[in-house]
Amino acid sequence: MPVEKLIVYVISDSIGETARNVVKAAMSQFYGKDPYEIKRFPFVTDQNTLSDILTNAKQQDAIVVYTLVEEKLIEFLEDFAQKENITTIDLMSDMLKKISGRLNKKPKREPGIIRKLDESYFKRIDAIEFAVKYDDGKDPRGVLKADLVLVGISRTSKTPLSMYLANKHIKVANVPLVPEVPIPKELSDVSSKKIIGLTNSPEKLNQVRTERLKALGLSSKANYANFERILDELEYSEKVFKKLGCPVINVANKAIEETAGIILDIMKENGLNIFKDGEI
Repeated sequence: MPVEKLIVYVISDSIGETARNVVKAAMSQFYGKDPYEIKRFPFVTDQNTLSDILTNAKQQDAIVVYTLVEEKLIEFLEDFAQKENITTIDLMSDMLKKISGRLNKKPKREPGIIRKLDESYFKRIDAIEFAVKYDDGKDPRGVLKADLVLVGISRTSKTPLSMYLANKHIKVANVPLVPEVPIPKELSDVSSKKIIGLTNSPEKLNQVRTERLKALGLSSKANYANFERILDELEYSEKVFKKLGCPVINVANKAIEETAGIILDIMKENGLNIFKDGEI
């Protein structure tokens, strides 16, 4: 005799949304507009809670679909279900066993790990959006919200470093230094531990600025690439760095990764939180 209304309990140690979607996809093969009900129970991490849910599932003659990774909880659920004759479907264990066999590696068995991965992704996106919003001094208020502020004259790798560090979940604002333009007053409210000055050799600056002008179709004789102008800018930036009391890194002949590594070391020494590779 067909069931009038099938009830499915989705039990997860995380959000349970993936399991819910799998159940919906399966149900679509049997139901059109016919009734069925999915009851989702997220963040189930202890036996008492699990016992209460399974008792209700028994009373409602429900199928139990679960994505649990803790072996003790799985054993408890299956023992309970066997005694009470509850139909269960384990969406996770068989997959973990087969992947484990291929990789010859044990799974972490850590509840909610995919949610943490998602959180890591969104933190990275948030930091990247921050870097874009507060790039090149677009809004000086950004320095007050930033985890780190990079200051330096043009062509000292401020933007690429900001984006690289954003991928480490670090919110970076960068401020260009121009002798004719006063530095943002907001910088005086930022701890020197959160500010890093960037400089470059005059020869390297002359080279990269000349190439930049050519790429823009402009004359290489423009003041932007003038050697005397570059020396003036470097002298000005040194005065600003001393005033701010911040560490200074010369990026000449350094890859972005190398400079970023130095910055991360400085942040760590100053007690600032940083993202570690492999960290979730």
